[in-house]
Amino acid sequence: MPTSAPPSNRFERRRAETRQALVRAARRILAETGDTGASIQAIAERADVGFGSFYNHFDSKTELFEAAVVDALEEFGRTFDERLAGIDDPAELVAAGFRLSARMADSHPELMQVLRRRGLGHIHSENGLTTRAVRDVQVGMDSGRFTVADPAVALSALGGTLLSLVELRFARPEIDGDEAAANLAEMVLRMLGVPPDDAREVARRPLPDAG
Repeated sequence: MPTSAPPSNRFERRRAETRQALVRAARRILAETGDTGASIQAIAERADVGFGSFYNHFDSKTELFEAAVVDALEEFGRTFDERLAGIDDPAELVAAGFRLSARMADSHPELMQVLRRRGLGHIHSENGLTTRAVRDVQVGMDSGRFTVADPAVALSALGGTLLSLVELRFARPEIDGDEAAANLAEMVLRMLGVPPDDAREVARRPLPDAG
């Protein structure tokens, strides 16, 4: 039996690692400054890869930074799926998502800074986070838990409110993030048609333990 992977597998693995290194470097730049004007040379150095490697993966910096945002949004969505997998109530899913996001400003600051700086343009994009949000809103509508007429409009309201919460967490770190998130979650649930007393209770249920 061979003791190492075939050359083609090693090549593909290294190629994937180089691409991910470039994406991670772009994510760090977006999180730190939001500035996409860094030179390709600077990005390659940040990623610790050769300058020529850049064009093996991306046609332009715009394409790279777009990939970095999508990568961050996908990680955000996976984190939601992992932490909130046991919740069946769509209203509780929405509320827990807001509260988890507030805490992630501390636990995942780079990720949340990318969301803060570039998330608005991706609320209606075909990314993993949007797909998950639309799914949960649709479940709530189909079950009668939510009374909104249009999932796209609901998504706009949810996405805009979430981004405002993230901005609040970074701009006003002295504010109690958990309380602010619970209050916003309650307001959003009422907007979606959940009765006031129910919305208040759901918005303050214990969050699932981190796995």
